[in-house]
Amino acid sequence: MAHEVKLTMDGLLINWLKDVGDSVSAGDIIAEFEADKATVEIEAGSAGELLELRAEPGDELGEGSVIAVIGAGGEAVAPPEDAPAASAIAESSAPPAETATNGVTMTDDGRVKASPLARRIAAEKGIDLRRVQGSGPGGRIVKSDVENLSATPLPPPAPPAAPAAGAQPTWGALPQDDVEIIPLSRMRRAIADGTVRSKSNTPHFYVTVEADVEPLLALRKEINSALAERGVKVSVNDMLIKALALTLRAFPNLNTHYYGDRFVKHERVNIGISVALPENGLVNVVCPDADKASLSEMAVNNKAMYERARSGKIKPDDIRGATFTISNLGPFNVKDFSAIISSPEAGILAVSSARPVPVVLDDGSLGVGTRMNMTLSVDHRVSNGAEGAAFMNHLRELVENPLRLLDLSGV
Repeated sequence: MAHEVKLTMDGLLINWLKDVGDSVSAGDIIAEFEADKATVEIEAGSAGELLELRAEPGDELGEGSVIAVIGAGGEAVAPPEDAPAASAIAESSAPPAETATNGVTMTDDGRVKASPLARRIAAEKGIDLRRVQGSGPGGRIVKSDVENLSATPLPPPAPPAAPAAGAQPTWGALPQDDVEIIPLSRMRRAIADGTVRSKSNTPHFYVTVEADVEPLLALRKEINSALAERGVKVSVNDMLIKALALTLRAFPNLNTHYYGDRFVKHERVNIGISVALPENGLVNVVCPDADKASLSEMAVNNKAMYERARSGKIKPDDIRGATFTISNLGPFNVKDFSAIISSPEAGILAVSSARPVPVVLDDGSLGVGTRMNMTLSVDHRVSNGAEGAAFMNHLRELVENPLRLLDLSGV
């Protein structure tokens, strides 16, 4: 029986790695897909022959879209539900030519050139596509062109007047030979839109604690010595993810998502991990069930996800299902910072660098200790300052008593 390959997120089809007639196995990579914050590899969900491709590179597609069909060689494939009737196809075997009207690319049959996802969003918002300027290939209207427009978009602003002769250029009208024009990538656009939306709509408040990390660093050294023969190396971030997950299990209200008219409290504790990418990119990969996984298991899986993310070979499951996020700038010699919540999550933990600092010892004398600041950003609609403070004190207790992080049945 034929198997449909469906998308699990919105995005742009970049490239097919297999063609019709190719044999594939379950798990084979058949396409590359650009989601909002990552390039994702699309896998064949079953073994068989690739019978049909239902999208082309450059197509903007929505979650649930069927992009391919896999089955037995020679198996008949049912047409997609929204496919045009055969008689309609026969009327014009050649693709309609494209024309431009008022800056909008049209086909000879009078249809605006737009992706299926852009059409769907426009229909939901009541937007007339004939009034939208397309930014995709060949003037094609794509998702980003319509998703932030009102139902009656305003006409584009008039170009700025040229400066008077001899006048000094302003920052808004720099001469072209003094600047580099850098097109905004899909990832940067998604990051910009997401952070502005979260910071504007989510009432953040912040709680910072300082933790003594010498016990954690010492335990990490012992663990890695014991795991060396297995080729496994636990990072400080792995241990902090475990501490954060156990704290969320103790404070389940912070493992809640806010959706305007309801709260959704998650039973699983899946920690999103912010990973910096080349060319100023950023993606949150996900460590599932971080409260239950052993440190060694987390270390292996997290390292593999980081490598896939940085090489552009990420898998859909790598970026799906986060219930809370951690952002660690420890490697960058940072004293303190706060992070923007990834909505609809209730909070995000910002981790700074472990630094040698003067400390007051138990006997009252001065000494040197290793301390690290951690700042919790919290959605005030979900929680309050008292709970945020209790959460951070519990987290600090785990960091300063790291033996509590271990599953002694299998580190």
